[in-house]
Amino acid sequence: MKRGIVLTLLIAVGAIGALKAQQAQGPKTIDVDKVKDNLYVLKGGGGNTAVFITADGVTVVDAKNPGWGQPILDKIKTLTNKPVTRLINTHTHGDHVSGNVEFPATIDFVAQENTKANMEKMPIFKEHNNVGMAKRTFKDKMTIGKGADQIDLYYFGPGHTNGDAIVVFPALRTAHIGDLFAGKGIPLVDPANGGSVIKYPDTLKKTHAGIKNVDTLINGHSNTTTTWADLQTFQEFNTDWTAWAEAGLKAGKTPQQLADEGWKVPAKYTAAGYADTVANPKTPPANPPLFGGLTGRIQTLADEMKK
Repeated sequence: MKRGIVLTLLIAVGAIGALKAQQAQGPKTIDVDKVKDNLYVLKGGGGNTAVFITADGVTVVDAKNPGWGQPILDKIKTLTNKPVTRLINTHTHGDHVSGNVEFPATIDFVAQENTKANMEKMPIFKEHNNVGMAKRTFKDKMTIGKGADQIDLYYFGPGHTNGDAIVVFPALRTAHIGDLFAGKGIPLVDPANGGSVIKYPDTLKKTHAGIKNVDTLINGHSNTTTTWADLQTFQEFNTDWTAWAEAGLKAGKTPQQLADEGWKVPAKYTAAGYADTVANPKTPPANPPLFGGLTGRIQTLADEMKK
C-alpha cells in the first residue's frame, strides 16, 4: 500500500491554514522531553519548542500557534524558576512564531533577517502592535553568550523558507533545525516566503558541512530527536527526489502526472524510516495539504527551472 505523503500531511496539521482551528480547541496540553541536562523540547500546539536553561535565564526557540505562548511560559515554570530572557524563531510560519505575542515584550527576540521581513507581513504582529517581533537579526551567523551558555545561529540559504535558522547549543552538541528538517519525508517548501525546491538539497549540504560537533537534532515537527547522520540521509533523499522530479519535468510530464505516478523510494531510505512511495494520496485528505501538497511542490520546482 502506498503511504504517499502521509508524513508530510501530519507535519502540516496545525500549520498555516489551521491556526484558527487550533485556537478553538480545548485544553492546551504540552508534553516535555528532556534532551540534555538543561535542554528540553515542548511538544504540542505547533512546531517543537526548545527550552534552554542558562545561568541567567531561559532561551526559548519557537513559540507555536496562536494561544500557545502562555502555555509555554506556564510549562517552563515547572522546569525552572529562572525568567525567560530570549526567544529565537527558526522561521516565519504561524505554528512557530504566533505564540511570540504572549511573551513579555521586554525580552530579546531574535531571527534571521529574512525571517523578520516575512514576520512583518503577518497580521498577528500588526494586531498586537508588533509585540514579539524580532528585535535583533543576523545574516549568516551570530553567536550569543559564551561557555556552557553559548548559542550559535546559522543560515545557509533558501529551503523551507528564505530565512531558516539553525540554532546550535555547542556545549550540548545539539541543534534545533526547525522545518528545514521537519521530519523524514520530502520537505515542505513555501515559495511565498522565499522557499526553494531546487536549492533545498544544496542548502542542506551546506548545513551539514558548515556546522561541526553536533550529534543531536531537534526537528521542527518530529516526535523524536534525530541525529547528525540523519541530516545527511535527509539531504541525500531530497537530492534524489529532486533529481527524479526534475528529470520527469524535462521529459515533458506535468507536475500532476508526476505526483500521481509517484516516486518509488529507494530501499536505503525506507530502511532509515522514510515512506516507501512519495505520491499523491488516492483519496483527498480531510484538510488540503500545505503549499499545494506534492503537486504544488513539483509545480514550484517547474517554475524555478524556468528562471
